[in-house]
Amino acid sequence: MALAQGTGDFSVVVLGSDFAVDAGAALLTPADREEWHDCLPDLSAPADGDDFSDLEDLQVVRVQGTDRAGRRIVRVVGRFFPAPVIGGERLKRYVLHKLRTELPEGPFCILYMHSTVQSDDNNPGMSILRGVYEDLPPEYKERLQIFYFLHPGLRSRLAIATLGRLFLSGGLYWKIKYVSRLEYLWGDIRKGEVEIPDFVIDHDKVLENRPLTDYGIEPDPLHLADMPAVGYSLGSENM
Repeated sequence: MALAQGTGDFSVVVLGSDFAVDAGAALLTPADREEWHDCLPDLSAPADGDDFSDLEDLQVVRVQGTDRAGRRIVRVVGRFFPAPVIGGERLKRYVLHKLRTELPEGPFCILYMHSTVQSDDNNPGMSILRGVYEDLPPEYKERLQIFYFLHPGLRSRLAIATLGRLFLSGGLYWKIKYVSRLEYLWGDIRKGEVEIPDFVIDHDKVLENRPLTDYGIEPDPLHLADMPAVGYSLGSENM
């Protein structure tokens, strides 16, 4: 609305409340508006100064081989992840960058090795994992077809069973497949397709010898069964 008074002209511009978010946009000419661009950050590309070489050296995430269904395998070793020093946003950028550069197309699966993971040292937390998955582009969520969870343990099963439905996206929750032993993993992934760290093999042997450990029960905490037997005899006293 424009008003004139006396010899001096002045204009009054009335803005609706909806324009309060960005009043400048309402005053731009059509030509000026054409210069605006979508400036949302691309989290799949490293930010300025963001170096992932430390995570690459740790081999936390590697793309190796295919499963029996022909899906590329993203191997994730939980024990290699330094949770106390890696923030959630950096982990998010690293995962997206890794997928974008090494898995540009086609279906894939994740093989997560939970062997000997310590909650304080190697576990980023369920909320961070949920954030990583939620920020994946929709095409990557569709292409992720199965999540192999090796050596889950009782705590992980209970946490995912009780809190997983709340904190994990429904699509991811139903893609999780628990694998308690390496021998069962070979039914989905051929031997030699993916590198298995030695400590994972050793942990699998421990679980094989003490299966109750899967359920949080340590039947022989002092490992007495591994001690060599000592033979002795009782003789009668000479009278």
